Amino acid sequence: MTTSDPIRARFAPSPTGYLHVGGARTALFNWLFCKRFGGTFILRIEDTDILRNIEGAESKLIEDLRWLGIEYDEGPDVGGPAGPYRQSERRDLYDAAAKKLLAEGKAYYAFDTPEELDALRREATAKKVGFRYPRPAHFPTEADAARARAEGRPVVVRFAVPDEAITIHDEILGDVTFGAGELEDLVIVKSNGWPTYHFAVVVDDAHMKISHVLRAQEHLMNTPKHVFMQQALGYPSPAFAHLPLVFNLDGSKMSKRDKAKAVQKAITERGARMSPQTPEGAAWHASLQSAAGGAEVIDRLKKGDAPDSATLDRLGKFLGVQLPEIDVHDFRVSGYLPEALVNFVALIGWSPGNDREILTREEMIQAFSIDRINKTAGRFDREKLLSFNTTYVAAATPQRLLAAFRDWAAACESPMAALDDDTINRVLAACKGFRTFADIASKAGVLFAEDASVVYDADAVKKVLVKNDGAGYAMLGHVLPELEALSPWSAEAVEAWVKTFCETSGAKMGDVAQPLRVAVAGRTVSPSIGDTLALLGRERTLARIRRCLDNR
Repeated sequence: MTTSDPIRARFAPSPTGYLHVGGARTALFNWLFCKRFGGTFILRIEDTDILRNIEGAESKLIEDLRWLGIEYDEGPDVGGPAGPYRQSERRDLYDAAAKKLLAEGKAYYAFDTPEELDALRREATAKKVGFRYPRPAHFPTEADAARARAEGRPVVVRFAVPDEAITIHDEILGDVTFGAGELEDLVIVKSNGWPTYHFAVVVDDAHMKISHVLRAQEHLMNTPKHVFMQQALGYPSPAFAHLPLVFNLDGSKMSKRDKAKAVQKAITERGARMSPQTPEGAAWHASLQSAAGGAEVIDRLKKGDAPDSATLDRLGKFLGVQLPEIDVHDFRVSGYLPEALVNFVALIGWSPGNDREILTREEMIQAFSIDRINKTAGRFDREKLLSFNTTYVAAATPQRLLAAFRDWAAACESPMAALDDDTINRVLAACKGFRTFADIASKAGVLFAEDASVVYDADAVKKVLVKNDGAGYAMLGHVLPELEALSPWSAEAVEAWVKTFCETSGAKMGDVAQPLRVAVAGRTVSPSIGDTLALLGRERTLARIRRCLDNR
């Protein structure tokens, strides 16, 4: 590409699940690059793998991008001059390109069965050589392909990869050379007539006039295939920049398999205690299969085949385990601010060139350049992200926190989603010092749950209510009539009453506040006792105290 060419970059996810945080970083870097240099950012949905597509995944991808503030200039829902922007709607372009390659002898039909291909691979293994598809001396004709179809054989189209070395210039990694004979003739059109990923990408990048391809390093090995096809079709090659991968702190790849491992561990531990031969165990296993969407999903999970993230999330919720955050959706429901996540993710593998880490979007845009992207993998430090989020929360305006809280509560289907603005502001003030909205849910969420759903922590009950011959229960009996008469009912009034009660009775603050906390929240952690009772309200406070006393 010449320097005069307009900059056009794309983010091209498949609708097979939630947006992975690594994919979000790829989208972010493309967006920053286009913003920095006046380019056009395109969203393209690569949905030709029909069997792997998940209904609703495209809308979730778009929702996650917009939650992060990554807006695209062209895409499936906003249109543009290079549309349509779903590969499933561009079939005619792929058919025409495949026809051209076949006509020019640069691609050929093949109709091997899966069994025949397996036999060829076994033969290569026995000879201790790498498998390469054996290109026929004479390419099959259209008539040969028609006869094969009539016989029920799978007919595909393979690209005849030139048997020569190729050097790819990467804007991050420099020159990368691939030797002659390293690539086999790859399938570009499947037996169902749809293009493979590699072929569709090449055709679409050309027709959409993509000037720069910024994608993960795991695609580096695909690049010579793409360049050879671009040359065969007479397309210009875009500039390539392969981004470092995103790893966990321990150096393992950050993927949904992290979630799958946590789910599998919980299933193993719980399953060992839940025999399917008992009524309780049988009911548990039936509920587990229902959460998974079928027994076959559990079987595949045990074999190491991770289902989609939505299924893993359902299983995690059923099992009561906290799964590691992997997807943007995970961080959203965990209560992170999108601006904090964007700032943090931008610094995984990229440096603005100074010691500053907290950056506005405009500062990131002005500082962004490909030559400041690292070659080596970045590490995802969740503690550092939490620190970033704490900083952003502390700096946020009340209006911003209110809007962000509403978004979070809706995303995770919290009972607090129904609260009015005044109550939300009171909750935020009562939980001052929170790091994420999940902290608020942990501290105050029980106050907005159904009264009957409150579960009493056994240790808290024993320590606070039962200990010393039921002193805590006795205290609840003493304070209940006084609370019934308390007016007005507010945080300040409750705090003043507790102080007066302690002064007149000789009780300590904890002797009064902790039994009340356990009675109304089921545990010893909540906002201040004044805020706790005020947020809960008079009638629900009294009802929960009575319920606690009735259940002793």
